[in-house]
Formats: sequence, structure tokens, C-alpha cells
Amino acid sequence: MKTADEILESINDYLDKLPYERKPQGLYNPIRYVLSIGGKRIRPTLMMLAYGLYKDDVESILPSAIALETYHNYTLLHDDLMDNAEVRRGQPTVHKKWDANTAILSGDSMLVLAYERMAQCPVDKLKPVLDLFTETALEIGEGQQYDMEFETRNDVREEEYIEMIRLKTSVLLACALKIGAILADASSEDADNLYKFGELVGLAFQLQDDYLDVYGDPEVFGKAIGGDIMCNKKTYMLINAFNLATDGQREELSRWVNAANPDPKQKIAAVTHLYNVIGIRELAEQKIAYYFEKSRKYLEAVGVSDERKAELKAYTDKMMHRTY
Repeated sequence: MKTADEILESINDYLDKLPYERKPQGLYNPIRYVLSIGGKRIRPTLMMLAYGLYKDDVESILPSAIALETYHNYTLLHDDLMDNAEVRRGQPTVHKKWDANTAILSGDSMLVLAYERMAQCPVDKLKPVLDLFTETALEIGEGQQYDMEFETRNDVREEEYIEMIRLKTSVLLACALKIGAILADASSEDADNLYKFGELVGLAFQLQDDYLDVYGDPEVFGKAIGGDIMCNKKTYMLINAFNLATDGQREELSRWVNAANPDPKQKIAAVTHLYNVIGIRELAEQKIAYYFEKSRKYLEAVGVSDERKAELKAYTDKMMHRTY
């Protein structure tokens, strides 16, 4: 069995050797750039670890795993453009290094390349794999739209937020695990349990990402801290801050949310302070732990030995103890 570190090495090696022979280079250089500036490679790693629950030749599914990584980075490229983010993984975003039009067109081509790479899977698996991949891609777009709409709403409920992050983030982790299971000829019951496992881990992961956007170290996190606060994103923390605040705290929070052109450092510091005194930091930590622990029963239900599950379990444990 391959370890997660060995799988990561094979993913990065495969990405480094991918040929980009089509022209013009101005279209494909940004794609090569996006896929070369690092990243945790969580989704392809999860796919290969899921496959490894049943079979040892995990490198045989590298094209499908890289397809998912290509798709994920396409979404990040467009997210960065929509958010006007300047930095991703400590490097300039594509629209900053090139321009917005290049980011749109290169991103579109990444989506096509993702489908081309996914279609390299065995013919007998092609329909279930592409059906799941396509459904997931549609759901992610739906989640992104909800996220955008929430920015202009002041009545977003916690359950709406959880559904949004399920669509925007969780389903791709779930998809990775289930495709790995499908490619390894796992039972439909195991594939479904792995999907649910990934979905719940994904909820915890996105809640943690929002948490780190406030409490992470920017040197480690790879991007500026407080971006969600500046954009008034209706995160789990902001929603619950409004729900649990005293009248005075709610008034101050509203003042910062509605402020026109506030000083970024002042706004981030003030809202973070409110989170601290209201108890939002601890509440978020508890919610992250809740979803992660809930995910465990689905992994336990997968019909392979604990020994085969050990690497996947260790990898997801490590995911939930990250600082970036």
C-alpha cells in the first residue's frame, strides 16, 4: 500500500511532467502556472487513498486524480478573480500576474482539460464516473452562486450556510473518494459510505478554512487573513456572532459590516475582537469537531480491514489538525 506522502509525490511528479503542446502558450502558461505553485493536493490524494482501500496499483488512476485537481484549481482561479484576490498559495493570482481576460479563458480551458483527463478512466467506469463528476461540478457552481448571493443578504441562516459549503466544498471531497471507490470496483454500499464520509469531512474542512481566515497565520496560510471579514461573507462565525451578540455588540458588528471603505486592519481587528468576546472562536472549534467526529461512523462502515483504512484515517486526521 502507498502512503499519503508517496501518493503526493507521485501526483506532483505527474503534474510536473504533463505536456502542454497545444498553442497558443498564452492560454496554457497560466494553467501550467496554477498547477505548479503548490497546493495540498487533497482531492487527488483522497481519490487514490480510497482506491488503495481495495487495490494496490494506485498510480493507475493518476489521470482521473489529476483531472480532479485540474478542476479544483479551475474553480480557485475563477474564485480569485471574482473575489479580486491578489495572492494564492503565497504567489500572485492569475488575473494579477496576467489579466482578468486571461484568467477567464485559461480557467475555461482548465475545465475542458479536467473532463479530457477524467475521460481517460476505463471504459466500463466512464458513465458512473462522468455522471458523478458532472453532478458535482453543477453542485459546486450552485454553491458558489449561493455564496455570492449571501454577501448581499443579512438574514442568512446557519442551515443555509451549511448547505452552501456542502455544495461549494464538501461534494468535491466526497466525489474524490467515491470515484476512487468506483474505479477500484468497490461495492455500491462502500462507495456511498465513502461519499458520506467525504461530505462530512468536507464540512469540517470548510468550517476550518473559514476559521483559519480569521485566526490563521498569514505566513503559513498562504494568503492574507481577514478576507472573509472584509467581504462581509456570511460565514458560520459571522452568522452566529449576530445570533449570539448583545444589542450593543450587534450594533457594533452591524456598523462594521455596513461601513463604507473601512480601514482593513481596523475592521478585521474589531470584528475579530467581537468574535472573541461573544465566544465565536470556541463555537466554531466545536462545530468543526462535531462534523469530523460524525464522519467517522461512515468510514467505520466501509467493508475493508482497519489496516487498509489506516492511511486514509491518518490522512484525514492530519487534514483536521492543519494550520494552513
